[in-house]
Amino acid sequence: MFVGDGIVLGHRRLSVIDLEGGRQPMAGSLPSIRVIANGEIYNYRELRAELEDVGHRFRTRSDIEVVAQAYERWGLTFLDHLEGMFALALWDARSRRLLLARDRMGQKPLYYTVAGGLLIFASELTAVIRHPAVSTRLDMRSLSAYLALEYVPAPWSMISDVAKLEPASYLLLEGGESRIGKYWSLDFESRSTLRYPEAVQELREKLDASVRLRLVSDVPLGVFLSGGLDSSSVAALAAASGTIDTFSVGFRDSSFDESRFAREVAQRIGSRHHEMVLEGDEMPELVPEMADVLDEPLGDASIVPTTLLSRFARESVTVALGGDGGDELFAGYPMHQGHRAARLVRRVPPAVFGAIAAGAHRLPVSHRNFSLGFKITTFLRGASLSPPYNHAAWMSSFLPEEQSRLLTVEAWEAAEQGRYALDQFEAAWRASEGAQEGGRIRYLDAAGYLPGDVLTKVDRASMSVGLEVRAPFLDRGVVELAFSLPDEYHMRGLTGKRLLRDAMADALPTRVLRRPKKGFGIPVGRWLNGPLKELAWDLLGDEALRRAGLFRHQEVHRRLKEHHDGIRDHRKPLWTLLMFELWRRAAGIS
Repeated sequence: MFVGDGIVLGHRRLSVIDLEGGRQPMAGSLPSIRVIANGEIYNYRELRAELEDVGHRFRTRSDIEVVAQAYERWGLTFLDHLEGMFALALWDARSRRLLLARDRMGQKPLYYTVAGGLLIFASELTAVIRHPAVSTRLDMRSLSAYLALEYVPAPWSMISDVAKLEPASYLLLEGGESRIGKYWSLDFESRSTLRYPEAVQELREKLDASVRLRLVSDVPLGVFLSGGLDSSSVAALAAASGTIDTFSVGFRDSSFDESRFAREVAQRIGSRHHEMVLEGDEMPELVPEMADVLDEPLGDASIVPTTLLSRFARESVTVALGGDGGDELFAGYPMHQGHRAARLVRRVPPAVFGAIAAGAHRLPVSHRNFSLGFKITTFLRGASLSPPYNHAAWMSSFLPEEQSRLLTVEAWEAAEQGRYALDQFEAAWRASEGAQEGGRIRYLDAAGYLPGDVLTKVDRASMSVGLEVRAPFLDRGVVELAFSLPDEYHMRGLTGKRLLRDAMADALPTRVLRRPKKGFGIPVGRWLNGPLKELAWDLLGDEALRRAGLFRHQEVHRRLKEHHDGIRDHRKPLWTLLMFELWRRAAGIS
C-alpha cells in the first residue's frame, strides 16, 4: 500500500521479475513518483540500458522501476517506449497528476468510476464494486451489447457508471480535470512495399524476436500447446531457445479433441509435454465456478477448458506463452472465409436465398464441433448482409431484432431497443477506413473480439490461479506488420493464414501447417442435453426468469425445449444466457 496526500495505491503481486526487489507500489529515482501495474514490460532491460546511458541509476531489477524512471525521462510520452501487457497507474505528487493506462492490444483490463467525489480504479471489476460509494446497478445497454457480442465491449461494463479503459488509451487526472486519449493506433494508410518472400522472412524474424523477449522470467515458464498453428508456432520458436514444458487439454469427443496434434508438435520440438483430458461429468460442478473466475459475463464456452488448462499448467509453471492473436492478425477465423463466399451469395435473388435458408433449418441437428448444419445455418445468418453487419451476425447470439423477442418490454426499453448493441463493430469499421476489405475485417476482430473476448478469457482464467500468460503475436512490430501487408498475403483462395503458414513451414509438421481452424471449444450442445441439463433448466427455467424480469421466459423455454428435443441447435444463445445468469446471481444483481 501507498498512502499520500489525496491518493491511495494498493497492489497484490504475482512475482515474476525480481522476486525480492520488485514489490509495488514502486518508486522511481524520485520518491514523488509511484507506480502500480498489472502485467509485464518485456523490453525493460533494453529501456534500462538506454536510461543508464543518460545517467539513471536503479535500485532493483524490476521492470516496474524502469516504468517509473521512463516517465521521469520522457514524461507522458513514456508510453510510446513500452512493449508489454499492462494496466498501470502512475502518481506524480509534484504535479498532483494521476495517469491510468492500458496496453496497446488490451491484454490487461482497467476498470474505473467516479463516485462520492473519488476516482476509483482497479484491474478487476470486483475490486471497484467493493467500494461502498459504487452501486451495483445493471447497465442495460451493456446487457444488450453482451447478448449481441457475447462479451461487454470497452468502454462499457456490465455495472452502470463503471467503465473500462479502452486498449492503447490513457486517463489523465490533473488539476481536478480528467481527460481520456489514445497513445497508439494503427496507420491504415501505411502500406508495406515488401514482396511476399520478404514479408514471410520479416514475419519469421519478428515472431522469433517477440518470443525470445517473452521468455525472460525469474520463475518457471511453459507454453500452452493446443496443436493448432498459432500455439504450435509459439512453442516451436520457444523451443529453439532450449527445452520447454508444453501443456494441453484433450476431450473424449473426437470432434473437439486436438491432443494428437499437440503431441505430434511436442515430439517434433522436443518439449516436455503435459496433457489432461476433459470428460464432461465434472461440468455441473465446474461451470458454476466460472462466475467466480469472471468479472463480467462472457459467452465464450472455451473459458472452461482455458481455466482448466491454466490450473493444470500452474502446477508446474508461473508463466505461460500462448498463441492468442494469430487468428485476428492473419485471417484464421471461418468468418474471413465467409466474407469471400458471402459476396457470391448476395447476388442470389432474395426468394431463392429464403428457400435455401428454410432448407438449412431442416438439416439434422448435430452437436459435433463445427458440424455441417452448424456451419451452414451460421453462415446463412449473415450471408445476405454487408460488412460489418454480416460479421456481427456470424458471431452474435442475439442480434437486436432477436433481443426484441427475448427481453421483456421494460428491459427492451431500458436497453434503448438495442440501439448501441453493435456500436463497437461500426466504430471499428469506420476506424479502418483506407485499408483493403480483408484488413478491415481482420481489424473488426483485433479491435473487438480479441480484447473483449479472447484476452479477457485468458486473463481471467490464468490470473484466477496466479498464472501469467504472454502473447507473442501481440508484439507491436508483429501487429503493425500484419496490418501493413496486402490481403493476398493473408489468404489464398478461401484458405487463411497464408503468410504465417509459410513463415513457419520449416518448423512444424505438415499436418499442423495444413490444418483448418478448429477452435478451443467444448461440446456445449451435447452437454446441455447431458451433464448440464439440470443446471440449464434450473437457471433458465420459467420461475427463475420471471423473478429477474429481464427475459421473456416463453422465448427461453422455447429454445431450451427445441434444443433438448433435437429440433434446433441453440448452443450459442443458451450458453450466453446461462453464463449471464450465473454471473448475475454470483454478483448479487437482482
